[in-house]
Amino acid sequence: MISMPPSERDLHAYVDHQLNEADRRLVDTWLTTHPEAAAQVRAWQHDAHLLRAALGGALQQPANPELDPTLIRQRLKRQSRRHLASAAVLLIAVGIGGFSGWQAREMTLVRSSTLPMTDALQAYRLIAQQGILPADYKVASDGDMQHWLDRYFTRASRLPDLKSAGFEPVSGRLLSTDEGPAAMVVYEDRSGHKVSFYVRPPGPKNTFLPRGSRSDGDLQADYWSGGGYNYAMVSPTDSPAVQQLRQSLPL
Repeated sequence: MISMPPSERDLHAYVDHQLNEADRRLVDTWLTTHPEAAAQVRAWQHDAHLLRAALGGALQQPANPELDPTLIRQRLKRQSRRHLASAAVLLIAVGIGGFSGWQAREMTLVRSSTLPMTDALQAYRLIAQQGILPADYKVASDGDMQHWLDRYFTRASRLPDLKSAGFEPVSGRLLSTDEGPAAMVVYEDRSGHKVSFYVRPPGPKNTFLPRGSRSDGDLQADYWSGGGYNYAMVSPTDSPAVQQLRQSLPL
């Protein structure tokens, strides 16, 4: 168990999700009474979020000391966050050139102005079907997917409750779009069937979506907007629970 007050090392471990649940609760409580430290931690969390979104598939590469979170946060104090995010995407596309890095770059370049929630369908294929991009967060026995999502999307709608259709949230992934960060939450049933919930900023020129649905190959996307974000529930068109899933979505 960590000592209190937490050291800077402890706070970095908190930001990087390296603390056990008991220590995380201790830090949560301490931060509520230390607003300056809480503000610093939120800034670090934001930096980490930008890095995950920008680096994407590069996180699957062998460990690189230059990508150590603590060293990166120190460099960020001397650079603008936007500049680092752009440089990281360029590093993936040009320097790494690996398949997963290229796929992450293409996801960043997808624009929803072509067909609604194209990026949500692509994210499902890369993460839920092909497993090319790893999860940023996995639900443990005491995990809380809603708490994870709230760290990055404080105004977003609540996660859909799909228990009636037999699905529970199991993992989450942060992504990048031209308009800002996005996230995908994967649900799974006992048979291993997967569906996803996708949240992203509105499209180009602040485009929100009317409620609708469309098919793309073997996938179906049901989409809507609310609370300043666009949402999509993606599922295989042959899923036996597809009608139950659609009935579980928010009106």
